[in-house]
Amino acid sequence: MSIAVQSWTSMFALLSSVCTNPPASSIFLSSVSGLQVTEKKLASGEIVVLACVILVGLFALQHFGTRRVAFMFAPIVIIWLVSIFSIGLYNIIFWNPKIVRAISPYYIIKFFRETGKDGWFSLGGILLSVTGTEAMFADLGHFTALSIRLAFAFVVYPCLVVQYMGQAAFLSRNPQKVLNSFYDSIPGPVFWPIFVIATLATIVGSQAIITATFSLIKQCHALGCFPRVKVVHTSKHILGQIYIPEINWILMILTLAITIGFRSTTLIGNAYGLACITVMFITTFLMALVVTFVWQKSVLLAAMFLVFFWFSEGVYLSAALMKVPQGGWVPLVLSVIFMLVMYIWHYGTRKKYNFDLHNKVSLKWLLGLGPSLGIVRVPGIGLIYSELATGVPAIFSHFVTNLPAFHKVLVFVCVKSVPVPYVSPEERFLIGRVCPRPYRMYRCIVRYGYKDIQRDDGDFEDQLIQSISEFIQMEAGDAQFCSSESSSYDGRLAVISSRTIQSSSSLIVTEREDCDGIESIQSSKSLMLQSLRSAYPDDENPGVRRRHVRFEVAASPGMDTGVREELMDLIEAKEAGVAYIMGHSYVKARRSSSYLKKLVIDMGYSFLRKNCRGPSVALNIPHINLIEVGMIYYV
Repeated sequence: MSIAVQSWTSMFALLSSVCTNPPASSIFLSSVSGLQVTEKKLASGEIVVLACVILVGLFALQHFGTRRVAFMFAPIVIIWLVSIFSIGLYNIIFWNPKIVRAISPYYIIKFFRETGKDGWFSLGGILLSVTGTEAMFADLGHFTALSIRLAFAFVVYPCLVVQYMGQAAFLSRNPQKVLNSFYDSIPGPVFWPIFVIATLATIVGSQAIITATFSLIKQCHALGCFPRVKVVHTSKHILGQIYIPEINWILMILTLAITIGFRSTTLIGNAYGLACITVMFITTFLMALVVTFVWQKSVLLAAMFLVFFWFSEGVYLSAALMKVPQGGWVPLVLSVIFMLVMYIWHYGTRKKYNFDLHNKVSLKWLLGLGPSLGIVRVPGIGLIYSELATGVPAIFSHFVTNLPAFHKVLVFVCVKSVPVPYVSPEERFLIGRVCPRPYRMYRCIVRYGYKDIQRDDGDFEDQLIQSISEFIQMEAGDAQFCSSESSSYDGRLAVISSRTIQSSSSLIVTEREDCDGIESIQSSKSLMLQSLRSAYPDDENPGVRRRHVRFEVAASPGMDTGVREELMDLIEAKEAGVAYIMGHSYVKARRSSSYLKKLVIDMGYSFLRKNCRGPSVALNIPHINLIEVGMIYYV
């Protein structure tokens, strides 16, 4: 099963749910309904303005993160659950204790028997009594599945059932108050405390969905299904707390538009119900694929699971589809829009990758040029970024053709997001050679899981040098590597563990810190680099203490002469400076392409690439050391 496909479907379903319920519907349903019960003079327009103010405040505070107020979330939710449980229990005892018989399935059968088509049609509104609890499962990235199951089964579910029973008991004696049954059923002395707790609880629930949306979008981007966006880590201690400005403001605009446009809790509820039952319906299908392909169970078992749950969910979905003209069209439109964005981005990215794959530089051509590659090899290390895990990208030949000079040490770097949550540091780096030893050309594949955090801590260059040096030493002692033919160098990679580096490296590492970066400027052997760094200091982080690392080859009489020479060249190149080479590509459809393909590539994909974050920013590449090579891709 493709995890990317799963992320696509979950992504547009969740975005639809976010834009139609939390925070728009939750704040509107809780605060507005309560104020309509107590404040008869408060007009509907004033209530909408109040809801919009709460929404703007909620989204405006997102960039601060939740770490400063997160300690209040659990007490608020617990107080809220205890409150609705107590009110429900009070209403059951005070109004109609016999309502507990409603647990029996006999009454739902009797209900459908007496109401017929009208009973089936009412299922679209009943959805609102079960939706909202799925917000718990949106936090699977922050809590374990077991903790969520226990919390739902032993805390949330009993409190909700008792509360709904209490409302039913109240309505059995007061059927005329069905429109605002929750607030009308609250005893007068505790109305305002419950109103405040209800508003705070809806804000907490909205925050949970917004945070889950940020996490899901980051994961979809890692899987290549969403354009690059800015990810801000709001906590130094909790890696999962992130903030995405672009998505935050898009969600705010959508929720405000829905709140102002509908001005009706009924219409918002219809949209929310359809979005949530669609999420459940799609999740059931994806779960059947997990049962078959991940758990390796029989197809018959997966089919039984699918039929059982689809039957019950299909009944609700068919009823919710009747609400499409009354607000249900909103999640469908939003789903189509976001799905198109994701599909266009994924399609264009795959086409660009296939172009690179089919236009790789021939290794025979490189080997025929000799160790100098027919160009001037200048001191320094050139890190050539490419999406290719094997072969030499076309930007390399394009660069040397127009500027016949390159660095003495070349490293082809490929950053890969693998379909697993986390990659341990011991398995992050894969190091190999592209050409024989005299060429000083290496390959490094850096692997991240879709939940891994790529921190801008400045250690990447040092870790890369240590990994390459460890590979050089390991290769010298490995008979298979030594006996390999030159044509089979590329593609032979070794996992370099950080533990192995610390225990067996022949490099002596010395560290020092400085506050203003003066030492780092003077340490560079390149006069041009010194002048550039002096003219353009790092204004983003002034006064930050930076860690600078120097490498030296340890005195080891048994070390091979060729290994020592290669390590010395690597260290000298590091001291001379590191340059990052990336392709600045323009993707265009071929002239023979269909009109639809030209529309997708030339307009859709180009628009997304121009308006999303650049790859150098996303990979935390220092701008002063960046070299971009322009290329046009005809796909």
